[in-house]
Amino acid sequence: MPATKDARLLRLFIGESDEHEGRPLYEAIVLKAREMGLAGATVLRGPMGFGRSSRLHTSKILRLSEDLPLIIEIVDTAEKIESFVRAAEPMLGSGLVTLEKVEVVRYGHDAGLE
Repeated sequence: MPATKDARLLRLFIGESDEHEGRPLYEAIVLKAREMGLAGATVLRGPMGFGRSSRLHTSKILRLSEDLPLIIEIVDTAEKIESFVRAAEPMLGSGLVTLEKVEVVRYGHDAGLE
């Protein structure tokens, strides 16, 4: 990603047990982002959460869940994010997708943003 102040943050909220073509959905999404040359992607695992169904997912020992919440965050230019969203749409089931404007302050070793 070129050094730019304006970028987009894409967040995909999915479940740990979600799949796409026999592989974990989070893995398929990250690999698609890499294939499309996006700046990077990070998968965050949540110890607790609930979504549209209001079903609670938790990692507490007495109530183990096999479907903990995951958030995939991807930051890149608006154009690259929009293209990625179109490409990833067929992979997504009932997850939540959000998009917001962000300001990149530093990317890698390049801190020289005008």
